[in-house]
Amino acid sequence: MIINTYNKTGENAELLADLNSEYRDRRKDAVKRVIANMTVGKDVSSLFPHVVKNMQTEDLEMKKLVYLYLMNYAKSNPDLVILAVNTFVKDTDHVNPLIRALAIRTMGCIRVDKILDHLCEPLRKCLEDDDPYVRKTAAICVAKLWDLDQERALENGFVTILQGLVSDSNPMVVANAVTALAEMQESSETKDIFVVNVAIMNKMLAALNECTEWGQIAILTSLAEYRPLDSKEAESICERVMPRLQHANGSVVLSAIKVLMILLRYINNDEFVKGLIRKMSPPLVTLLSSAPEVQYVSLRNINLILQKRPDILQNDVRVFFCKYNDPPYVKREKLEIIIKLCNDKNIEQILSELKEYASEVDVDFVRKAVRAIGRCAIKIDEASERCVNVLLDLINTKVNYVVQEAIIVIKDIFRKYPKRYEAIIPTLCQNLDSLDEPEAKGSLIWIIGEYAERIDNADELIENFLETFLEENSRVQLQLLTATVKLFLKKPSQSEEIVHRVLQTATEEIDNPDTRDRAFVYWRLLSTNPQAAKAVVLSEKPPISVETNTVSPALMDELINNISTLASVYHKPPTAFMGNKAYSADAVKKAAAAE
Repeated sequence: MIINTYNKTGENAELLADLNSEYRDRRKDAVKRVIANMTVGKDVSSLFPHVVKNMQTEDLEMKKLVYLYLMNYAKSNPDLVILAVNTFVKDTDHVNPLIRALAIRTMGCIRVDKILDHLCEPLRKCLEDDDPYVRKTAAICVAKLWDLDQERALENGFVTILQGLVSDSNPMVVANAVTALAEMQESSETKDIFVVNVAIMNKMLAALNECTEWGQIAILTSLAEYRPLDSKEAESICERVMPRLQHANGSVVLSAIKVLMILLRYINNDEFVKGLIRKMSPPLVTLLSSAPEVQYVSLRNINLILQKRPDILQNDVRVFFCKYNDPPYVKREKLEIIIKLCNDKNIEQILSELKEYASEVDVDFVRKAVRAIGRCAIKIDEASERCVNVLLDLINTKVNYVVQEAIIVIKDIFRKYPKRYEAIIPTLCQNLDSLDEPEAKGSLIWIIGEYAERIDNADELIENFLETFLEENSRVQLQLLTATVKLFLKKPSQSEEIVHRVLQTATEEIDNPDTRDRAFVYWRLLSTNPQAAKAVVLSEKPPISVETNTVSPALMDELINNISTLASVYHKPPTAFMGNKAYSADAVKKAAAAE
């Protein structure tokens, strides 16, 4: 009946004839063409029974092709999949271990209830197979069964068998058993499917050296769950994990660093800790020689590690200097790390580098570089004067956006070091006419108001801004309002008319409630108690500092536990991604750059 659905001519008719040919080569060629059509999106599901007939062959390549077809179309033909069951079961007893493994893998991938009824016995045999390749394939199949039917997996004792495979003599079987158990643990309601104890930890460490890179990642990820009994045990585990730092795969390196960072919490030996930190630096530096996407993932993880352990990479700041062809997202991340690593020993070379960045063509990057200079000044007291001189050099370039960004950061420097750099105020005021950004205007107005008693023409400068008071951004209006009141409190004879005009305009002609309410507050204070107004408006400002830690301590520990996952790339808890899972950084190399 299915044959009649085809036209007598055309490709489908040819495929049908060849699939039923008496010649093996023609049948094999037909199956290849069916797979090719399937790959490009053509619907060849109607050929299902004719393709399935070709399962019974000794040709391994042909069998693989048919199994691939079955996995793709099993869901759309659940009733016909039962035709393949006998061949599957027969293949799990085949003399060739590749065919046994292929059969059990395919049965696990066919997510149809009717297959599950016939899966248990073949799976049990494969889990106890003499060949390690079959056992490691069957281990993953248990996780697939668990995903579909947890009760069936428990009733048939597959979880217990899988736990036993962690002690297998073959390291790849151990790695796959650990991978499967860890996956099952995540979705388990009881959460006791896979608990890493001392015995399991030692077995995993023994298998670590001989696994493939993906097996090593699985084992290291599970090792991160283990909590050592004392400092000596933590040191012992570190010594056995440290060789993984030399691995060529970046994900293995980051997974090893995750384990070491967690174990550092339990080590009391300061000398051992210092030695371990020294050994962690070179692998992190090596990661920066990868493709930009991998660099970004590495930089985000390094950013996190530095917040927890600032002494790592202290002598390697040069490797974070930006290259001309670095993508913008890599440059931004490198800047953040440079600020975290700057100290009184390397500040000269960092300032020289940041000054170079300020002459680049990428405006956004230039702004961040100028801001970084200001952050260095606030972070390192001894370097503040050198930083201010660099900022003055940049102001003298007369490049508009550089000047404005420099004024913004100088305001913060004034906040950090009051009454130390008033001599540069005239230079700043010379650029008053070139300011057109609200933040830059607000910063200069704040400086004028804060140091009004030291600026002879402060009233003229404020008047200059007041000409466009109604058109200004609300941020600028608020700064003008406060600066005018400061001017009046410091020089009442020169500014009484100005403050009255500003307060009247702000309360009668401005709709913004923040500006209007602040004006009413100032007016009430000045009219009823000028001394109280002085105490409020001219009070000491709280000191500011560079915020190098971007996450809270509680979240920090959680993110350290998830190094090399999406959580450590976005600096958000794992629960923010796909429910409760955090995925390998290698799986998101290209996606990470889109942040």
